[in-house]
Amino acid sequence: MAKPTGRITRGTTGVNRLRRVDRWIAAQPAARVPGALVVDLGYGASATTSLELHERLARQNSTVEVLGLEIDPARVALAAAELATARAAGPTRYGRAIASDARVSFALGGFEVPAPRPPQLIRAMNVLRQYDEHEVAGHWATMLARLAPGGLLVEGTSNEIGRVCSWVALDAAGPRSLTIALKVDELGSDAMEAPSVVRERLPKALIHRNVPGERVHELLAELDRAWAIEAPLADFGAVQRWVAAVGRMREAGWPVAGGPARWRLGELTVAWEAVAPLP
Repeated sequence: MAKPTGRITRGTTGVNRLRRVDRWIAAQPAARVPGALVVDLGYGASATTSLELHERLARQNSTVEVLGLEIDPARVALAAAELATARAAGPTRYGRAIASDARVSFALGGFEVPAPRPPQLIRAMNVLRQYDEHEVAGHWATMLARLAPGGLLVEGTSNEIGRVCSWVALDAAGPRSLTIALKVDELGSDAMEAPSVVRERLPKALIHRNVPGERVHELLAELDRAWAIEAPLADFGAVQRWVAAVGRMREAGWPVAGGPARWRLGELTVAWEAVAPLP
């Protein structure tokens, strides 16, 4: 087997860290294909995120298969041992066990995605954050080349406890959207002063573009303004205020996807061309 493509990351992981992106992925057609193969690329120092991904996707697609890939052999061995322990414990709430028939496996691999068949979806969270910006396009292209027709690549970043995250969705044609997902009832606190707190967790392709004159900077500035304008709705709850702020963004001409059902989850998804880095 050829040496995996990539570098060993810090491996930071934790229970529920990727719940927001998993919830979004579960709604995508690619994740609902019968027998879909979903790759969790760079799952980190434990099996946690791969097992959680399977548990969440299996609610909508009982035949989904999750393959966790890491370039560190020690991490692969550890994840396999954790999987065996979870299966032996029996089907209880995830975090302690996993059903014995769950389709989850772990293997050595990197951006080349050595899977038994082309995956319908690749999730690569908190991986490219540790690379240089000029490396992103090449790694995107490598992963996209491995997808099944109609497949999706989801690449982004989250904070350590999963309350602030963002990701880019890409298909064979390239990037198609940026999603911001926040625990909105914490906005206004010392830790999350405004929606633009996500600036520290933007995908690598955008994090260094959050400067005046760039589109993503304009998006975050406009989102903060919309959030501030809708302050009177705070008495009805942070979610109601967020939904109104996102609706205001759409009314202002931003290509906002979805509707209140997604917005109530603390999400804002915009078309990629609205935030793409300027040449």
